Amino acid sequence: MSSPAILRHPEDSMPAIAEAGPVPAVTTPAAPPSFGTLALRWYRLNRSRLRATAIGIISLLAFLLVWHLLTTYRVVFFVRFTNVPSPLAVYASFTKAIHDPKFLMHVVLSCRRIFIGFSLAAIVGVPLGLIMGRFKLIHEIIFPVAEVLRPIPAIAWVPMAIMLWPTNEQSIVFITFLGSFFPILVNTLHGMSLVDPVLVRAAQCLGARERSIFRDVYFPASLPHIFTGLTVGMGVAWVSLIAAEMISGQYGIGYFTWEAYSLVQYPDIALGMIAIGVLGLGSSLLIRGAGQLVMPWSAK
Repeated sequence: MSSPAILRHPEDSMPAIAEAGPVPAVTTPAAPPSFGTLALRWYRLNRSRLRATAIGIISLLAFLLVWHLLTTYRVVFFVRFTNVPSPLAVYASFTKAIHDPKFLMHVVLSCRRIFIGFSLAAIVGVPLGLIMGRFKLIHEIIFPVAEVLRPIPAIAWVPMAIMLWPTNEQSIVFITFLGSFFPILVNTLHGMSLVDPVLVRAAQCLGARERSIFRDVYFPASLPHIFTGLTVGMGVAWVSLIAAEMISGQYGIGYFTWEAYSLVQYPDIALGMIAIGVLGLGSSLLIRGAGQLVMPWSAK
């Protein structure tokens, strides 16, 4: 007879097997996004810029159309368009001038004068504005003189600049320097006046010295106003340069425009004006681009 005690099931005689954990799922790499997905994502990120660019192009085309109609039909309505060249005539003058080395020399010389005069104004104006904004005594000494000289237009400086400097080139650079110096100085002073005094006191409580306060508090807080002054100063520098070149210059885009008027070459007058506008726009865009690189936190 078999006793129940000695009867065993076959499963009981097998050693216990530890339960295994869950088998990890095999993950397949995600497929890269398609070109259409990337294009849609880029469009959503740059929708506002594309819209502004499209509106700007449409406005420029509308301006050219109105200009063409006014000059084609010789409209006289308070303003006379009888002698104003058409866009096609200006374009023909442009295709002729772009192959003329003399016109390119005018453009290069004007750009060089702007670069030298504006660079000197930035090198002098920004540190001087920071120092005047920080030290009250220096502000009280320099500010009255600057305020007396600031309203004097660039054209009024031309005779004095000719007497001060031995060559026309140096006098034109000096006038360009003056035109951009005062906007840079005033905007830097304005930026220093808006620095939060709490930040300055906090830096002093932490043991920061004057150099560190300048570098880490005043200068970063004033950067937006400094670049505003640089942008405004660049525009005024072009205005001052063109005025100086028209009066005392022998080369430059301002002299080219005035010479075209003297020789009754109306398409060249419009070409010179457009060249001045394009060069000024390019200069301002370079400054704004530099501002976005230096102040990435302010980019919208």
